[in-house]
Amino acid sequence: MKTEMSVAKILLPVEFSDRCLGAARCAEALARHFHAELAVVHIVTPPYVAYGEVNAYPPAADFYTQRWEQSQKELDGFLRDGPPGLTVRRILLDGDPARQIVEYARNGKFDLIVMPTHGYGPFRRFLLGSVTAKVLHDTDCPVWTGPHLEQAPPWDCIALRRIACALDLGSGSRAVLAWADSLAREFSADLVILHALPASTVSAGGFSFDPEWRLQLESEARQQLARLQAEVGTTGEVHIEVGDVAAALRDAAAYHHADALVIGRSHGAGVLGRLRANAYAILREAPCPVVSI
Repeated sequence: MKTEMSVAKILLPVEFSDRCLGAARCAEALARHFHAELAVVHIVTPPYVAYGEVNAYPPAADFYTQRWEQSQKELDGFLRDGPPGLTVRRILLDGDPARQIVEYARNGKFDLIVMPTHGYGPFRRFLLGSVTAKVLHDTDCPVWTGPHLEQAPPWDCIALRRIACALDLGSGSRAVLAWADSLAREFSADLVILHALPASTVSAGGFSFDPEWRLQLESEARQQLARLQAEVGTTGEVHIEVGDVAAALRDAAAYHHADALVIGRSHGAGVLGRLRANAYAILREAPCPVVSI
């Protein structure tokens, strides 16, 4: 018997940017649907002092106190016009942002983290920010993220009508498919199952392999996907793409008008199989939010 998806606690890390506002709209929509508690957390990073502790340098300590007070004001005013009846807690922490997010989510037994991809600070030049990258690598719970969250509509206009699930056929694929299937059933959405065969399986060094080879690989993949579907008890459409993994999944998600793309990762070790090597590219290129399990 299939179990219903349970999302009782959602964690929303914020730094008050437009991307965070977009992520907040997604978090509000999900929290309202699941009747979940929404915890909004902001982390104040202590100022760097070359010599001694912050308290040993009064101007730095005063500046930090001002930052803390200003952050508290911004946090108190954040999401005051959200869905009626939504339970929102606001938490102000200090320290390393990624570490605090991961620890708070783990200690609080959160079911989902919602956050944008773009980072700030010395890694700002990368679309996938250093904080998000660390959280994706270290956290145990699913993470809802994406490069276009600032374009999210108001919470009451967010709908999940079609869920795409990308499987690499690694050891975690069953759990990923089960999660995607539960999400689709929860929102009465269509489920599309995607698998990408790398371009190297059909050609290399300017030489194309025998077309029968690709057909054989595709046949084997379909058989494995069919077994996974039988185990999970889902009948979603199956589509197998060929090419660069991130680009193939991007194009497939766009073609199928997916409202969310679900991929898998192993705890503490990044994303499984080929998706591990391509996870950041998938996140950068996805046309819709990505949920990594």
